[in-house]
Amino acid sequence: MTENAYIHIPFCRQKCKYCSFISYPDIQYKEQYLQVLSKEIKNSYKNELLKTLYFGGGTPSLLTAKEFGSLIQLFETDNNTEITAELNPENLSLEYLCELKNTGINRISIGCQTFRDDILKNIGRKHTSQQVINVVNMAKKAGFNNISLDFIYGLPEQTTKDFEDDLLKATELGIQHISLYGLKIDEGCYFKKHYPKNLPDDDIQAEMYLKAIEILVQNNFEHYEISNFALKGCFSNHNMNYWNNNSYYGFGIAAHGYINGIRYSNPTNFADYLLNPFESAEKKVLTEKEKLEEEIFLGLRKLSGIDTNFINSKYNINFENKYGKIIKKYLDSKHLIRTDCGYKFSTDGILLSNYILADFLE
Repeated sequence: MTENAYIHIPFCRQKCKYCSFISYPDIQYKEQYLQVLSKEIKNSYKNELLKTLYFGGGTPSLLTAKEFGSLIQLFETDNNTEITAELNPENLSLEYLCELKNTGINRISIGCQTFRDDILKNIGRKHTSQQVINVVNMAKKAGFNNISLDFIYGLPEQTTKDFEDDLLKATELGIQHISLYGLKIDEGCYFKKHYPKNLPDDDIQAEMYLKAIEILVQNNFEHYEISNFALKGCFSNHNMNYWNNNSYYGFGIAAHGYINGIRYSNPTNFADYLLNPFESAEKKVLTEKEKLEEEIFLGLRKLSGIDTNFINSKYNINFENKYGKIIKKYLDSKHLIRTDCGYKFSTDGILLSNYILADFLE
């Protein structure tokens, strides 16, 4: 049974300079896209009661509240279903946020990135820091009590002090969740061909990340996943489903899903998706070895770590026997910590997590 769904809304008024996600400025095709998206959902969704529903993008807030509502009504949900919408802070009103709340959306994730207006302009964001503050205050008035802000660290011209100030300001806004992402310049983004000057190096990025942990934990945010912090009871249930390696639907262009041991992705070409939304662009049936490796890779992203008894039972292995040398290596170096039920990263381990996780991939 699949109880979680992701919906990709691919439209953006303008692509940010660091963004390599699949998004388009062709908003005139929005109505046609939503019609095709609805057909895909009706064709593939099996009417399970959803635990989580997540609208990502792109810029989902380019949808009207009525369009959100029409999509939500295609699913079985109840008062316990976490329904998240990503929002960009420009051009949002209290009226719109109240209408979103009435559709059943109960969690919003706002793309802030930084409170420094000059950096926002330099990276191609269309909002100001004041607009973020205004949207948070309006969202609270509209009745939202699960509000997340996204930040990027390692931005051009950004100092560790700038990032500290961003996070301190965020904690004063009365939000419940913060996601942090180190700047990555990937193929397909503006910065790849127009490399920015004055980028913080890897050591400064690491310093920023460690400072973020210190500041947010001091302000009652639990560090529950490598990139995510939340007040008690406000974890992102949708993202926890990913890290727990459970199944989920992926609807819309370029969306990814995982059902019955099969990872699939939808077409990334707009015309291809509109022509045939029912055919995945790629499907991969995972082997038991691949499922085990993903269980470890995803599970260690959680600050609680992995439960080796659960893994032993699920995959019929002895974790300590299979990975004994790797475990000893990183316990000795203090990059891994033994827990009551398995293992988790230390703070130093998080900084080297990609290298450590590679050791578990045979």
